Amino acid sequence: MQKFLFTSEQISDGHPDKLCDYVSDSILDACLKVDPNARVAVETLAKSNTIVVAGELTFKGEVDIDQVVRNAVKEIGYEDAETGIDFKTCNVINYISKQSPEIANAVHEQKTPEEFGAGDQGLMIGYATDETEEAMPLSFVLSTKIIQELRKARVSGSIPWLMPDMKSQVTLEYQIQPDRSLKPIHAHTILVSVQHKKDVELATIKQVIQKEIFDKVIPTSLVNEKTRYFINPSGSFIYGGPFSDAGLTGRKIIADTYGGWGGHGGGAFSGKDATKVDRSGAYAARMIAKNLVKNKLCKRCKVQVAYGIGVVEPISLFVDSYGTVVEGKTDNDLMEIVQKNFDLRPGMLIKNLGLDQPIFTKTTLFGHFMPKSNGELPWEKVIELK
Repeated sequence: MQKFLFTSEQISDGHPDKLCDYVSDSILDACLKVDPNARVAVETLAKSNTIVVAGELTFKGEVDIDQVVRNAVKEIGYEDAETGIDFKTCNVINYISKQSPEIANAVHEQKTPEEFGAGDQGLMIGYATDETEEAMPLSFVLSTKIIQELRKARVSGSIPWLMPDMKSQVTLEYQIQPDRSLKPIHAHTILVSVQHKKDVELATIKQVIQKEIFDKVIPTSLVNEKTRYFINPSGSFIYGGPFSDAGLTGRKIIADTYGGWGGHGGGAFSGKDATKVDRSGAYAARMIAKNLVKNKLCKRCKVQVAYGIGVVEPISLFVDSYGTVVEGKTDNDLMEIVQKNFDLRPGMLIKNLGLDQPIFTKTTLFGHFMPKSNGELPWEKVIELK
């Protein structure tokens, strides 16, 4: 049976790009708290001790953007100059204006949810696989769990020298099964880079992370003498976050989704309200893919949905089971099941998934389709398909 290597990565909340995602989604949630019909498209740039926010907002009510930004930076863990940025003293530059009236008129003004048009054109991808309980690729699940465990250790203080900026990368060897499903058979390479405080020896960092993180997260069934481990391969990593690299909203879209599996439509999620189908359409595509797998109609699948700005119905829908569709059915049958069970009009996605509520900061960190400690995401729920 054919074998191949596949690599996925994840980043921490303190990575400069993810900090920007979190700031953008914090502004979105703040607007939705005062107005569920808020229209938000906000980008964030972080560098050194400066945060720049830019984009469009239309909502009823008042939001202190400066305070929202500072709170978000604090929640991530950037509390003083030593960490890379100080929420108390950082410069917050605001270039936010109102949404274009042309877009508003085409999309949602004086329309019911059934009549909402898409907020933009574009294509979105959903993916699911039966190789994990989460219906997510194992390479991505493991890279994400490494970062989650590192964050817990940093926040709890159990590894006191950890700092906010971290990245992981997991390479697994897969085997294609006779039924065309995928089986992870070997952990080829496990890699992590962690920001740390001064005066910590690299040997200590390697020893602690191997014992406290890798040995707990990576299943022993995947590990053998050929498994390679790299911990801070570049050496010391004291200066991180936006002190050492600029951050931008939307620059980690693969870490937000499937770790390279399945494909990506190209649109970022954070800072966008749900009329922007880059976000809501991608959530819907994931919901479809996961439910096809969880209802045992296929072993894994990719779903593509496409929209046109101001157009109510999707332009196209595509389902690919990679040849794993259950015996007696075809991918065309899966398409019919999707059309029967899911309403993909943008307004109905907002209504049915509660996407007018301030739930988005809890999606920002550790992947938009991974389990969250503060409640299940609406598009991750499994339903019985007719």
